[in-house]
Amino acid sequence: MPKRFVVAASDFSDVPGLPVDFELAEALTVAARQLHETTTSHGTLRTAVNLAVHLLPGAEHAGISEIERGDLRRTIAWTDEVVRTAESPDGAEGAPHWEQLWNTPVARIEDSGTDGGGGLLSDLGLRSVLSLRLRADRRRLTVLTAYSRKPRAFDEATTRVGRLFTAHVSLALQSVTVREQLTEAMRTRDLIGQATGILMERLDIDAAEAFDSLVRTSQRENVKLRDLARRIVGNKEGA
Repeated sequence: MPKRFVVAASDFSDVPGLPVDFELAEALTVAARQLHETTTSHGTLRTAVNLAVHLLPGAEHAGISEIERGDLRRTIAWTDEVVRTAESPDGAEGAPHWEQLWNTPVARIEDSGTDGGGGLLSDLGLRSVLSLRLRADRRRLTVLTAYSRKPRAFDEATTRVGRLFTAHVSLALQSVTVREQLTEAMRTRDLIGQATGILMERLDIDAAEAFDSLVRTSQRENVKLRDLARRIVGNKEGA
């Protein structure tokens, strides 16, 4: 489960400002490089919300949230506390546009004071909202949302830039997730190997019998194999 984190929007001063034509390509190249330099999915999301404020014309704040069917949601990256408040589960009326993202990659609120955003968003002074789908399956959406205190801040040009940017974010997130999974698999393999060795020594059995014992115990106790192995290794080290 991704942990929550807060980041400062001033960490990316070398990113080009308002992108137009060639400057857009240059800005996206810089953004892509910074996204792919991250080493964890948490870092990728944190980088993405900061870059969104720099890259998307009119954006003043940004956040990334996961939304599940039944309007369950949690914010996993944000630039400012106002984003956390706007996207909080308690403010269900604050994000009615998110429901559209199950069927379309983009949702906008032109002016929360007049076109249905209302409630929490307008109370927070967030007049314009641009939400862009990062990931989607039948149960869960991952959404990048940019906010502005000015009404009608996000036009079609901003939306096109946003869609280009989220494509880069999605690729970077997929890449770092694969790396994390491979790293975890290697760590799990080593951990299970250590636990197998401990059982071989303790029970005077061979590797196959030790591994089979691990599997049977894991199934009997309904414990994941890596967690059981971690417990055995921890007990050995603590002895």
